[in-house]
Amino acid sequence: MKRRMFWKADWFLGLLVALLFLLTANSDLMQSLERKAYDLGVRASVRVPSDKIAVIAIDDQSIANLGRWPWPREIQAKMLDVLTAGHAKVIGSTALYFEPQVDGGLEYIRKINAWLEATPLRNSADPAQQAELAQLNALLQEAALHLDNDQKFSESIAKANNVLLAMFFQLGAAHGNPDQPLPDYVDKNRLSNISNAGSSGRSTPADYAPPSAAGVQIPIPLLGSQAAGIGHLNTYPDVDGGIRTEPLVVDYYHQYYPSLSLLLAAKSLNLDARDIQVHPGGVKIGNLQIATDSDLRMHTYFYADHGKPAFPVDSFYDVLSGKIPAEKYRDKIVLIGATAAGVGSLQVTPVSADMPPVVTLAHSVSSILRQDFFVQPAWGVWAQDGIFLVIALYLIVLLPRLNAGVGAIITALLFVALLGAHFALMTTQAMWLQLMLPASLLLVGHLLLTTKRFLTTERGKIKSDADSAESNRMLGLAFQGQGQLDMAFDKFRKVPIDDSLMEVLYNLGLDFERKRQFNKAESVFNYMAAFNPKFRDLEARMAQSRAMSETLILGGSSGKGNVATLVLDKANMSKPMLGRYQVEKELGKGAMGVVYLGRDPKIGRVVAIKTLALTQEFEADELADVKARFFREAESAGRLNHQHIVSMYDAGEEHDLAYIAMEFLKGQDLMAYTKPGNLLPLTRVLSIVARVAEALDYAHSLHVVHRDIKPANIMYDTESDTVKVTDFGIARIIDTSRTKTGMVLGTPSYMSPEQLSGLKIEGTSDLFSLGVSLYQMVCGKLPFIGDSMAQLMFRIANEPHLDILTVRPHVPPCVVAIIDKALAKQAAERYHSGAEMALALRQCAATLQ
Repeated sequence: MKRRMFWKADWFLGLLVALLFLLTANSDLMQSLERKAYDLGVRASVRVPSDKIAVIAIDDQSIANLGRWPWPREIQAKMLDVLTAGHAKVIGSTALYFEPQVDGGLEYIRKINAWLEATPLRNSADPAQQAELAQLNALLQEAALHLDNDQKFSESIAKANNVLLAMFFQLGAAHGNPDQPLPDYVDKNRLSNISNAGSSGRSTPADYAPPSAAGVQIPIPLLGSQAAGIGHLNTYPDVDGGIRTEPLVVDYYHQYYPSLSLLLAAKSLNLDARDIQVHPGGVKIGNLQIATDSDLRMHTYFYADHGKPAFPVDSFYDVLSGKIPAEKYRDKIVLIGATAAGVGSLQVTPVSADMPPVVTLAHSVSSILRQDFFVQPAWGVWAQDGIFLVIALYLIVLLPRLNAGVGAIITALLFVALLGAHFALMTTQAMWLQLMLPASLLLVGHLLLTTKRFLTTERGKIKSDADSAESNRMLGLAFQGQGQLDMAFDKFRKVPIDDSLMEVLYNLGLDFERKRQFNKAESVFNYMAAFNPKFRDLEARMAQSRAMSETLILGGSSGKGNVATLVLDKANMSKPMLGRYQVEKELGKGAMGVVYLGRDPKIGRVVAIKTLALTQEFEADELADVKARFFREAESAGRLNHQHIVSMYDAGEEHDLAYIAMEFLKGQDLMAYTKPGNLLPLTRVLSIVARVAEALDYAHSLHVVHRDIKPANIMYDTESDTVKVTDFGIARIIDTSRTKTGMVLGTPSYMSPEQLSGLKIEGTSDLFSLGVSLYQMVCGKLPFIGDSMAQLMFRIANEPHLDILTVRPHVPPCVVAIIDKALAKQAAERYHSGAEMALALRQCAATLQ
């Protein structure tokens, strides 16, 4: 036996896929997928942000009122004065003050001062000139002080004594030493509490390596020297450009400097840079331990907006103008920064695609203070590698040995377990394991292995079918004999076609025609025509089937499993036609057949179409009588034109399908309101029944008796308070030429005694049925109940109804009286007309109101 080549084996394909994923584990695509899963985990978790943080936004409104940004620093100084008066705990600004802000007038003042210092008039002996020069000099000094915005800003920073400013590092490998040391006001923010410091005094930690910087931009000395602290604003975008981590520490020529968020958190705890400890695995502030990765990056938690912003954001102008009182910021960490469009670059975070940096800073500070950061545990790498190995072994060793169903179940369970572990760890433990690599390997590997197996199996199946044509032929004949024509045709198509098979296919096409499946018959004949279009009368059969295939079979039986047939216009293949009506969908089963939702395309009227496949539903000797009864229903109902009776528009017959087009009703029938827990208010029940009584009075005046009054045949729309009596399906014209006795039609629980006895039926029978319906809608039970049909009919005909007060004790006396009279055994003792019953109902309702 020829040995199978190993590279065609399933296990080899699994091995190749695992190796491919292992090689691409660090690719941008895979890392981007991990970050997307990370973002979903962040959004799925719920944390409460710190209420000690507030944001003051340099927004569009503030720019519209204060002018283009950057504003004179005098304005920013005033804001600091406002917040100082409001006793803010710490103030942090994301604005970068790398250059002095010099007013044009201040330059001229300085030039005038320089000229005065050099003019000979300084040495004048004239006391008057000296006095004038002194006055001018004082005026110039006052003007210089007024125009020096940086000096005013510096004084406000010094007065506040709690303002933290930002610096920005140019990240990149640093070589040698800096061109010049950082000034003291920056150097004082250097972290000194570094574990694993080398003997040289420089910090050379062995177990972590924060990002290096080769350059830095710092605030100008006038401002920086007065600041309570200076921290960096550098962020760390991932492969997809999103901000998920923040470097808490930056290495500037072996000197560590904290981030602004870290420094803000420390200052809010009355600590400074000397109290910040850096060690392998994280950073510590007081009792707060911030876990980081080996690059001292914190996986910031971003708080989702659950109906309101995570942090309060107030307009700079509203605070400056006093609209928002400064007292609001007492003991708060106040962050000031730009949110206006075009002022600063927006950042992509797990919860927002356009988050301003000042809001990102708020999330970082809250993450530190509330310990709401995500952690990659030290054992995480081993766990990730172990899980990847397990999935690879599953694809290589186990999956090739499983059948398709079991393999799919195990793969689905493993995939759900990986996703569940990812989200459970993030949402409950704030722990991030990168599990998308094994999850992707699982899905792709399973798909490739099952596809390979399917293609291999199908090729074998096709070959097997070609080798067993006679077997397919016999199976096809067996299916055809059992009436399973579709399966028979499938088998016949796998047999090479010849003259003998043409005979078999011809008979199959005739069988499809007998089942009125003309479209399928046409498919069989077309298949035959490809081999021999001149076979027998094949051309005529094809033309006939093509014409008849314009008939659409709509699902839905009329009680015996038979199917209603509707004509489908070829010009409008999407909508079947019944007569002149376009059929939209099936609504349900009626008393006589299937009911469809239709539309008259000429006038746009929406209708309900009631149908009955007469030739399929009844035997030939019954057909004439059934047709007469069906169209008598249309005739009877068509004579009724009342606001509380459903309108009948049209009736007709299409092929073997009879139909009636009637008014399409909104709402639902009253059966829903006969349940004890869903009864309507009593006054509304009386109003509904009164309107039904009026409708019956109108029908009775035209000698039409409904014969099947019950809650299911009364439609009610609660929104419009509309009542409609439906389904005069067994109504019969009351005259001597058409009335037959001895025929029981209707629903037994609601029948009158005379209806059960087969006596002549008049309008009082409908009023008895209406009394039963009223009883049920008032108390939620029927007045007559029996263990069998015979017992039920006997009680209706001979025994008094169950006293409604035993079911619902507080029914008003007038309602009890109406029910008792309507349910009288003798027709003469009931209401003589629907109008009389309606009047009694309305008078009773008036007394209740």
